[in-house]
Amino acid sequence: MPKHSIHAATAATALVCLTAFAPTPGATSPPAPSGGRVAPAAPSRFVPGPCPKPPEPIEVLGSAQCGHLEVPENRSRPGGRTIKLAVARIPAVNPAKPAQEPVVFMAGGPGADTFDDIPFLVDSGLNKDRELIVMAQRGNLYDRPNLACPEVDRFNEQAVGLGYDSPQAEQLLLKAVKDCRDRLTADGTDLSAYNSTENAADFADLRKALDIPQWNVYGYSYGSDLALTYLRLHPEGIRAVAIDSVVPPQTVTLPWGWSSAAEGIENIFEACAAQPACKDRYPDLPELLTEQVRKLEAQPLNLNVTPPDGGKPVRTVLDGGALLNLIVAFTPRPKDLPAALDELSRGNPERFAQARAAGSVQKTGEFAHGLTNSTVCSEWAPGYSEPDVLTAGQKAFPGWPDTVLAQVPQLPFQYPVCRLWKVPDRTEVQRVATVSSVPALVISGTFDVKTGASWAKDATRNLSRSTAVQVPGIGHWVVPQSPCAQRVLASFFARPTAPDTACVNDLEPGPFTIVPK
Repeated sequence: MPKHSIHAATAATALVCLTAFAPTPGATSPPAPSGGRVAPAAPSRFVPGPCPKPPEPIEVLGSAQCGHLEVPENRSRPGGRTIKLAVARIPAVNPAKPAQEPVVFMAGGPGADTFDDIPFLVDSGLNKDRELIVMAQRGNLYDRPNLACPEVDRFNEQAVGLGYDSPQAEQLLLKAVKDCRDRLTADGTDLSAYNSTENAADFADLRKALDIPQWNVYGYSYGSDLALTYLRLHPEGIRAVAIDSVVPPQTVTLPWGWSSAAEGIENIFEACAAQPACKDRYPDLPELLTEQVRKLEAQPLNLNVTPPDGGKPVRTVLDGGALLNLIVAFTPRPKDLPAALDELSRGNPERFAQARAAGSVQKTGEFAHGLTNSTVCSEWAPGYSEPDVLTAGQKAFPGWPDTVLAQVPQLPFQYPVCRLWKVPDRTEVQRVATVSSVPALVISGTFDVKTGASWAKDATRNLSRSTAVQVPGIGHWVVPQSPCAQRVLASFFARPTAPDTACVNDLEPGPFTIVPK
């Protein structure tokens, strides 16, 4: 599932958390396949060092203890090269009486900058009473190597002026992907080793290297996939696991993106229909959305639009595929979606056009598209094909144009991309349910169009001591957006078998934006 849907959305990647947030070459070594549960390799070690210095300073890093974890790139190749993963240990706000077991965080993506999430974690109280440990997943920003693809970032900047599913967009994307792959492999990067099995082993090694007897795990979006993989393969030392915006590893596939999008959009529209003012002003949102997707796909808008943060106007194409993908990227926000669709139908595309134009400005070199493609192409794509994606789209949105439904939301042309990326099929070892009695908290938002709330059931049915909560009116990555979810999470880490979920009972979606007729 590609990132920070809670505050922005630009075309980037996956699933899941799809907004992009400097590449450094690694030592050379011949590539090798990476299998299931990993074989013994050289021991990992933690090396203290300075904290990363993000472009926008993160205050708590000033008091953090940082360094990097050195691990084998491919644990099935003893004696192969090692890689370095950035780590920060952020102290508890209450130093007098911190809880004994820290929380380790697993970010979304795959490929999103983990350190960029720290302010949201701190504001959500993750380090109020206990230490917070953050490690960039292998290949992320501040790691060595970093699997960034500036080539893909530059394509994303161009893509706002192209049809979402146009042949030109496909051609330019595939060239960018090939150029990135060629560059990474020339540096000796073993792309097959960047997967959830190796990621999970990295976290298991981190706990041992830091000499932590027990810790708690919190992951969102792809981080929930990783957390469940980690719990399945390395259960020792895990006190409790909280997963947010859930991606069950046994069920996540590319066609899955369509049912998630349909579920989240349906929940948003039903919430509007339950509010008299919204229902009266926007009486038939499903039909309105279908009408606008069809209209824009038949006659795309070609606009010159000033990006939201200013600058020169950029050529912006708004077609049916772009419209749907902006909604999945939470731009505009769910509370503004009915108003935005109504304005669009009346000849005012400003909200959607500005959101599309925002993609013309990328943080080049910060998103690890290489980790995205290695994970997606080995774990989510195999076993299905382009016709399966189209069939899933037709089931989710009957009557929509096939040109829109042929591209899974936020991962356009992914099967051609995977044919270029060339990593082994790992579904046999990864598409496996996690069965565990470790206490688990499963948090979903009803407005989540990236990882539909109902998908949490696939995880909880195998977690015998799990507590599941759905937070009404919240989209992707629930905890930073919901004070109630923050209280539930804190109570869970305090009492994993008896969290206080009472605040969820009285929650309702907030009011929608009503614009004059």
